[in-house]
This record gives sequence, C-alpha cells and structure tokens, in this order.
Amino acid sequence: MFKDAIETGGLAVVTGGASGVGLAAAKAFARQGLSVVLVDTNADALEDAARAVEAHTQGSAKVITAKTDVSDAASMAHLAQTAQDLGPVAVLMNNAGIAVPTESWGKSENWRRLIDVNLFGVVNGVHAFVPLMIEANRPAAIINTGSKQGITTPPGNPGYNVSKAGVKVLTEMLAHDLRAADAPISAHLFVPGFTYTGMIASFLPDKPPAAWTSEQAVSYLFERLERDDFYILCPDNEVSEEIDQRRVAWAAQDVVENRPALSRWHPDYADAFKRFEGG
Repeated sequence: MFKDAIETGGLAVVTGGASGVGLAAAKAFARQGLSVVLVDTNADALEDAARAVEAHTQGSAKVITAKTDVSDAASMAHLAQTAQDLGPVAVLMNNAGIAVPTESWGKSENWRRLIDVNLFGVVNGVHAFVPLMIEANRPAAIINTGSKQGITTPPGNPGYNVSKAGVKVLTEMLAHDLRAADAPISAHLFVPGFTYTGMIASFLPDKPPAAWTSEQAVSYLFERLERDDFYILCPDNEVSEEIDQRRVAWAAQDVVENRPALSRWHPDYADAFKRFEGG
C-alpha cells in the first residue's frame, strides 16, 4: 500500500517534523514527490526545517508548516481539516514524542506528559485523520513511531515504556481494523534503534559509534515499507536484526514460561539470557 500511496501522490503529514527522524522522513517524502506538512510545537525550528525540506521537493510539491500540539485533540482535528483543504493525505506519520524521567511510583506529572504526547498524540492523529482518509478512498499509509522500550520494556523509565507499548497495541489494532474495513490504507509500526537525534545530542554532544543517524533509520524505514512490512524494528551499529529478534522472543517467553517479570534483567536468568541472545 505504501508504494501505491507514493505513486498516487498527495501530502505527507509528519508530526515531530522539525528535527531528528521526523525531519529526515520529511526530506525523504519530499524527494518522492509528495508535498509535506511539517508539524511541531517549535515555530522557529519549523521554519528552519521547512527550508531544509524545500531543498528536496520535486516539481510543484510544497512544504507547509503547522505549529500544533499533538496532545490536544481539537488542534489535531483542525490540522486534519487544514491538510484536507490542501490536498489528499498520502502518508500520515505520527512521530512526535518526548522523553522525560519517570519512576514506578512518583513523578506523576511526567507520566501524564509522556502519555499525553507519546500515546494520545498518536491517538489524536488517528482519530483526526483516518475518517477523512477512509472517505477519500485512495491509497494511503499511516506510520506510527514506537520504541523497542515499548516491546521489551527495559527497566529505567516505566512511563516512557508504557506510552510506547500503547503505541504498539494501538497500531496493531489500527492495522486490523483498516483491513477489516477493506480500506486502501496500511498501518506500520516504525521502531528506531539507537538513533542520534537532537534529543540525544542534548546530553551526548558527539554521536556514539553505536548509534545510527536519523537518515540511516529513515532509509531502513523506506526499505521495509517497500516490502509492506508492519513491524519495522531498526538495527543500529551495535544491535543487529538477529539480536532484536532474540530479545523480543525472550520477552514474550517470560509470559509463556511464567518467568519473573523482566527476567532478562533478573540475576538468576542473566547467564541463560546471555546464551539465548548469543544463539
């Protein structure tokens, strides 16, 4: 469906589009001939991003900026209507996200911020755009940006893990429901690996050797979209596709084998996991 959406043309709407993976994706969509709607909360960053994306546009394609808070349902509904007035939406990329520290108990305000942006930002995007995309009855694709932390749920930031686990489940249900409705729209779960974005640069001024660039992650995304894959887990310079598969399998087997929660990080299972991960 993604290839059909690109060939049919129209708009690519990218939230969190002013930097990082969102900006890299916006440039890639522009190179494919789509007009791009860049969505973010930082007006100055949006203008800089628009100039960067314009350098990649083809033909009569345009770049439009929209300062929008994805956590606000009314703002997202307004964005969807604005986009529809500009032209048909070929791609919706719900990519906006934040990372703030949380604990299993405490820091409740950070929990709310994470859920509001990372999860409800995607929910609001789906609710605002999907009815209009179904009504248009043309090939389209929806890409939701998740995280490996929403799949294997490592210790350290439970609020972030919960928000991204929600994105995973939402996207799975969306794909099923679009299929059941016989809509010409595909859904995809995009899961970057360790990627050097502006958020990481704020505390790591130099790119770590293990990290991919945003451009590498987006190149891998497009490669997998061309195959119509739903689950798109990106490797990086340290974690291969095979290691990702083993980590996900181990996490699932915690349930099947009734092991302690997050046994990958349990001292009694450390050696067993190391052997399993190594194949």
